[in-house]
Amino acid sequence: MGIEHIVIVGGGTAGWMAAAALSRLKAGPRPLRITLVESEAIGTVGVGEATIPPIVGFNELLGIDERELLSAVQGTFKLGIQFENWGKQGDSYIHPFGAYGYSMGGISFHHVWHRMAAGGDNRPLQVFNLETMAAAFGKFARTEDYKRDDLPPINYAYHIDAGRYAAFLRKYAEARGVVRREGRVNDVALDPENGFVASIALDDESRIEGDLFVDCSGFRGLLIEQALGTGYEDWTHWLPCDRAVALPCLREDGSPPPPFTRATAHRAGWQWQVPLQHRNGNGHVYCSAFMEDSEALDILTGNIAGKPQADPNFLRFTTGRRKKFWNRNVVALGLSAGFMEPLESTSIHLINTGIDKLISLLSLDGVTQAQEDTFNRLTGREYARIRDFLILHYNATSRDDSPFWNHVRTMDVPDTLTEKVELFKANGQIFREEDELFTETSWAAVMMGQGIRMRSHNPMADALDPATTAREADEMERSIRFLVQHMPGHGDYLARYCPARAAA
Repeated sequence: MGIEHIVIVGGGTAGWMAAAALSRLKAGPRPLRITLVESEAIGTVGVGEATIPPIVGFNELLGIDERELLSAVQGTFKLGIQFENWGKQGDSYIHPFGAYGYSMGGISFHHVWHRMAAGGDNRPLQVFNLETMAAAFGKFARTEDYKRDDLPPINYAYHIDAGRYAAFLRKYAEARGVVRREGRVNDVALDPENGFVASIALDDESRIEGDLFVDCSGFRGLLIEQALGTGYEDWTHWLPCDRAVALPCLREDGSPPPPFTRATAHRAGWQWQVPLQHRNGNGHVYCSAFMEDSEALDILTGNIAGKPQADPNFLRFTTGRRKKFWNRNVVALGLSAGFMEPLESTSIHLINTGIDKLISLLSLDGVTQAQEDTFNRLTGREYARIRDFLILHYNATSRDDSPFWNHVRTMDVPDTLTEKVELFKANGQIFREEDELFTETSWAAVMMGQGIRMRSHNPMADALDPATTAREADEMERSIRFLVQHMPGHGDYLARYCPARAAA
């Protein structure tokens, strides 16, 4: 059976990202209808406002103008995430986009830096990363602004208003033929022969038939779980936070938005701050076994930059993933597929990569078992590696000031994470397996930022000429310092490049 009608159930960020990307298929030679069903009566979670660099490529692939997008969504630029109080109280480090230095003699720069430090060079590793230094000084520029081959490129992502982003993509998708239907889904009919979803019924008693269904219905998993009973793999024993409260606020001190997300650890969880052009997105992720809702809200309201702009939005979640992300003719994206707290801003990214894999595997001739199996294997591996990276933040700590931190510091962790940490301790080695999201710099930044130290380095670093190594390192540092000094402030850059429409 061929695919002539794709039905997306649910809007929000996941639904409209899927609709926008899939709308490109309508330009092909075969007729294809795309319908998105959503209800204005059902709210969206809308807390995932921080992104990571692949989102830039997603929008470029759609042909979206960056200035127009950021202006519409009150967007700002993001160079990394600042983590406060994670290794121990009072600590602060930045997990940057982009690498530390560049490889020498076929080995990553942090090995070279470790050898230099052993020889008496006191410069911290962070001075060899452009994004860290620009973030620290509140500066920003894009690589194309300075157009010099002798200067390092700058890697960035965005902070966006997720609701405005969904609205922007809705306009994009509808202009390319996607049809939006308003209504709640109150029934799902399965094909009695193969168990595929045959149609959905709306509350106005209309019925929509489809060949492929994309479930973007959020935590409910209307199709993937409620209709198909796919099952859920619970990761709460490794990532015990199960609550969040979100609260946007004004930025009343008049300061420009910093070009980074902030994640501040508290007694039984952590707080996010996502700076948009005219407000901050804030939230507190916490573990209900160690903290009451009222205390979580008190901590949040006591640590925001201005007057709240809405009532607090309390969320409940179970960290984990569906046992299948593609089941029969249903593909789950976003919260329907699984949930991991937004500690490393991976929520929107997982929607992006899910869409990428769906489009890569999709055949309009129909759904095959090979497509389903491949999608599930690749997505499952991706979720597991992100899971391990998030666990690292909690487990690699010396904090013993609360029962929560005592628990996560001493808990058993997956063998895959233990292996990664032990290799790094031994000689700084970090293996990225296949298309793993997080880079060597990411793992090194968090491990070193939270107190895990390299006992040694790759012996190939000792074979490099010391004088040449020192000269190249000096050039790196000078280039980064020069570039940061000549970058405009982040707020000035936004005002010139993509001022929010609300401020125009």
